[in-house]
Amino acid sequence: MAGFKALVLSRSEDGVKAAWSDLGEEALNDGNVLVRITHSTINYKDGLALAGKLPGMRLPLIPGIDFAGTVIASAHAEFAAGEPVILNGWGCGERHNGGYAERARVPGDWLVKRPETFTSAESMAIGTAGYTAMLAVLALEAHEVGPDKGPVLVTGAAGGVGSIAVALLSKLGYQVTASTGRLQEADYLKSLGASEVIDRAELSGPARPLAKERWAGAIDVAGSHTLANVLSMTRYGGVVAAAGLAQGLDLPGSVAPFILRAVTLVGIDSVMAPKAKRVVAWQRLARDLDRAKLAALSVTRPIEDVVKLAPEILAGKIRGRVVLEVG
Repeated sequence: MAGFKALVLSRSEDGVKAAWSDLGEEALNDGNVLVRITHSTINYKDGLALAGKLPGMRLPLIPGIDFAGTVIASAHAEFAAGEPVILNGWGCGERHNGGYAERARVPGDWLVKRPETFTSAESMAIGTAGYTAMLAVLALEAHEVGPDKGPVLVTGAAGGVGSIAVALLSKLGYQVTASTGRLQEADYLKSLGASEVIDRAELSGPARPLAKERWAGAIDVAGSHTLANVLSMTRYGGVVAAAGLAQGLDLPGSVAPFILRAVTLVGIDSVMAPKAKRVVAWQRLARDLDRAKLAALSVTRPIEDVVKLAPEILAGKIRGRVVLEVG
């Protein structure tokens, strides 16, 4: 196999150094499917890795928790050479080499066939962020929080998970309240389908045990005080899907919403989710995500820009999604 280029993170005197390198086959991890990567993306977790702040990552490492591309060779029964595939999570870009490279070798059980609805670039405009948003929507549906139950809140709405969650929920008929720290993005969020935009400051301080009931369900990417406030304001029998920790890992709240309003808190894990759940999520994305809105919420950049993008995503300055072209 010919050599390939990759972004390699390694230890340095200052912490972590990122450098583009020419690698050979020996740099590939174990697996039974070899993929030519055409597109990747940047998520909050990728920003942490590039800043040397991702807990548990193993160096040296090729970062990038997502990639899309075409199978070069396969010893897995489900995949043949030439098939378009997607990878999200499974420890790639953390403990296993990830998507910021021209090649990857992974277990075939980690891959999902790309829906024909999407191009390779569109699948990375969705990426882990959009796939996580779909898992959260599925959790609301599984707990019978439909559009008829009342408004649904999305926190961090101008970010990747939030933008796609707003677009999905509105397409499905929900009344969406979008919370953001960037109120200048109100028109953008309304173009995705939000009916109301609120300042995240309403939710970011210490929470009361119970507050006025405001929404039937929520998708939260913040954690900490925000999640505690969201729970305290969820209507009786409502459901909150927790999908992120941008504000913090803590949950400084009360059990009152759970025992007095029968609120359900559902954890959303996209990294190790079973393959069957992933397939359903991607099938639903192909059916329920408006491709015009996907185009409006995403931009395309060359993979070489990813190091410059890392501090921007950590600072909450990136709107929507960034598709990275590889090669």
